Amino acid sequence: MTQHTLLRGPLFTCLDDPGEAITPAAGSTRYLEDGGIWIVDGQIHAVDPFATLADRIPPEAAIVDYRGKLMMPGFIDSHVHYVQLDVMASYGRQLLDWLNDYTFPAECRFADEAYAGAAAERFLDELLRTGTTTAQVFCSSHPVSVDRFFEASARRRLRMIAGKVLMDRNAPEELTDDTLGGVHDSERLIADWHGRDRLSYTLTPRFAPTSSREQLDAVGGVLRNAPDLHLQTHLSENRGEIAWVGELFPERRDYLDVYEYYGLVGPKSTFAHGVHLDADQHRRLAAQGANVAFCPTSNLFLGSGLMDRQACRDAGLATSLASDIGAGTSLSTFGSLQGAYQVGALLGQALTGWQGFYQATLGNARALRLDDRIGTLQPGREADIVVLDPDATPLLSHRLSRTETLAERLFALMMLGDDRTVAATWADGRCVHTRS
Repeated sequence: MTQHTLLRGPLFTCLDDPGEAITPAAGSTRYLEDGGIWIVDGQIHAVDPFATLADRIPPEAAIVDYRGKLMMPGFIDSHVHYVQLDVMASYGRQLLDWLNDYTFPAECRFADEAYAGAAAERFLDELLRTGTTTAQVFCSSHPVSVDRFFEASARRRLRMIAGKVLMDRNAPEELTDDTLGGVHDSERLIADWHGRDRLSYTLTPRFAPTSSREQLDAVGGVLRNAPDLHLQTHLSENRGEIAWVGELFPERRDYLDVYEYYGLVGPKSTFAHGVHLDADQHRRLAAQGANVAFCPTSNLFLGSGLMDRQACRDAGLATSLASDIGAGTSLSTFGSLQGAYQVGALLGQALTGWQGFYQATLGNARALRLDDRIGTLQPGREADIVVLDPDATPLLSHRLSRTETLAERLFALMMLGDDRTVAATWADGRCVHTRS
């Protein structure tokens, strides 16, 4: 039986990239003070002023009143490790020591099916509580960690991208694959999950130092045969990491060339961090249509450096915004946006509210090649929506009461918002979280 739902209240969405200026590009944004989102069977049917829709919807439609709130597309996180939730806020390490001291021991636990299942549920609860409806997720090297994650996501009808980590060297024995066995495991997971419900598979070599040439070559072969798959890995996060790659792959001209040589760079490839890339690497990534996941709170926490988002933009290289839990310090998109503003301010490229909310929604959807499905409030898109409460805290309420323009309001909301600001989260046309 067809289900009709109308969400009523103020709404804001990006229709295109608003640009970096204080004033957004013409036609790039839409704001309705008393808007309506008409949802039919999980898809957006119409977005118009409420008065326009009120006489058009069928009498059996459920009307949900969010006046006094602000509706936006659900947030998107382009790079996050669900298996690292337990090591968030672990003290005092840079990247390579972080992996050995915290990450690898935590990921060993995901060989246990019950542990993996409970962790997936906990992670998704947290994502939805913070208004994130889609993420590209690193699981562990254990296939069961992927099965349990996809099962939990399918049950909630979420659009998720995830994959099994591939590592056949330079990691604990409990986490390393047989060189080709990990790829075969990935192929089984692809057959079981890719394209099922709202789920997509992403091939996931952790990073070049933990995969042999043979494994990287095999991953490239899978990607060539199935170009609709995503790929995620890490790139140029830390100077020690870059030097290690040079020692392990002396025949390649730089870190990026390792991935290029094995056919891993393409329009559905996400390279996390990219802190220490030069102009030539920016151009090469842009030419292949790849994106770099900007992980500001993680880069600051591990002391990795400041990613030059403007240099990427100047090269035509897409960037996405990511939490990078567990090195990141918040699953909330607000935390990532606040970190992005601070990094940008240090580099003389401060982030506007327009650009921030674009990046967290339509910008990330475009980077992940999902903008035909999510990221904007338009007819035909899937009904993934976050409802924000401008009165969530006394300070936020007071500050917003002093704003005079939508630009001021969005920027203050971006900088002062947190998980408490999320009043409700909708996925596939259903309310999947309400703040108590």
